Amino acid sequence: MIVLGIDPGTAITGYGLVREENHQAVALAYGTITTPSDLPLPDRLQQLQRELAAIIAQHRPDQAAVEQLFFNKNVRTALAVGHARGVVLLTLAQASVSIYEYTPLAVKLAVTGSGRADKAQVQQMVTLLLNLSQIPKPDDVADALAIAICHLHSARLTTLT
Repeated sequence: MIVLGIDPGTAITGYGLVREENHQAVALAYGTITTPSDLPLPDRLQQLQRELAAIIAQHRPDQAAVEQLFFNKNVRTALAVGHARGVVLLTLAQASVSIYEYTPLAVKLAVTGSGRADKAQVQQMVTLLLNLSQIPKPDDVADALAIAICHLHSARLTTLT
């Protein structure tokens, strides 16, 4: 099973493709989709959709895991993330990819064992769990990989019940 983890954003959307081999999570591909800040929002969202659709077509994930939107003190940021998240969900649905959503707390708990882990701890564990030579950058990529790992753990537990 190939899982596409996505950390949505208007400026930067992180993505990570992970699969399990011999009870070990393996990173297949990861990176960012970035949109220029000088583009109007509809154009940025269209670019996000096109690039995500290309990633899906290239890697053909079986399932996708997306971080749930949580209330942000900055309403403008929350709205921008909400727009990007909507585009991500629609693009996945159009490609018939099963979608699963996880809270930041659930992702931290699945990757580090603590829902109170900070970003640095999550990044270190992602690097360790995927046997990467360095921490994936920027943060959005490490977050996307963490979301994919969270789904692998959750899917494994679901098949046991």
